[in-house]
Amino acid sequence: MKIKATILCENSVFHRPGALAEHGLSIFMETDHGNYLLDTGQGKTIINNALVLGIDLRTVRGMIMSHHHFDHTGGIAPVLNVTGSVDIYAHPDLFKESYKIGEKRPRYIGVPYTRALLEGMGAEFSFSREFRQIVPGLWLTGEVPRRTDYERGDENQTVKSEGVYLKDGLLDDQSVVVETDKGLLVILGCCHSGIINTLSYIVEKMGQRHLHAVIGGTHLGPVSDEQRDKSLDALRAFDIERIGVSHCTGLKTASRLAAAFGDRFFFCNVGTVVEA
Repeated sequence: MKIKATILCENSVFHRPGALAEHGLSIFMETDHGNYLLDTGQGKTIINNALVLGIDLRTVRGMIMSHHHFDHTGGIAPVLNVTGSVDIYAHPDLFKESYKIGEKRPRYIGVPYTRALLEGMGAEFSFSREFRQIVPGLWLTGEVPRRTDYERGDENQTVKSEGVYLKDGLLDDQSVVVETDKGLLVILGCCHSGIINTLSYIVEKMGQRHLHAVIGGTHLGPVSDEQRDKSLDALRAFDIERIGVSHCTGLKTASRLAAAFGDRFFFCNVGTVVEA
């Protein structure tokens, strides 16, 4: 499959007059089998940035949700206003009640719309926990097995159950895999599953070691020093041709990745295009 992936929403933007940044992520994917959207950011910039970048959201054949957090799902409604009826591929936990704790009060961080509202706008949800093919050459990981002992995620991200806040295992976290002539293109949303868990699972399921590119949010910014250090060490063992980071990676971690990967490293900001 041939693909052109354009970063539509991200935390930063450079040299793109009129484009806006927000804490979030959305990636527009043009493929041989139609156009798809991975995540939608918070919803504050996606319509503006699509216009600035010359992207016609009316051509979107399907939306893929990497996980339930508001900074990846907040733009679903604005996009549906443009697309009308469209398939949305997601994990069954998409609408769970999720909170961030540790601040003055628990803050809701889940999907900012009800399922009924989105379905009324034309959303046609396809839920699955499994590794599945969306169209030939375009895959969604489903739940990623947690095998490393150091990729533990965030303690302050929780789900509310019977009035009690419990750590959210974020089993709904998933990534996109594209089979190209140059190797696999891995597109991460936030990678709450852990980047080593995720890449190991993809290599195992796809039976291919060569990763032409890994792009998107690595979630190596907010995690513990131990998880960050061990993940960065383990990344060097993968056959990664290029790595482009976004969103939850953080500038400090990005600088370490740049040092480790040299010319193979790049930033994925609003307007960045990756083709394979």
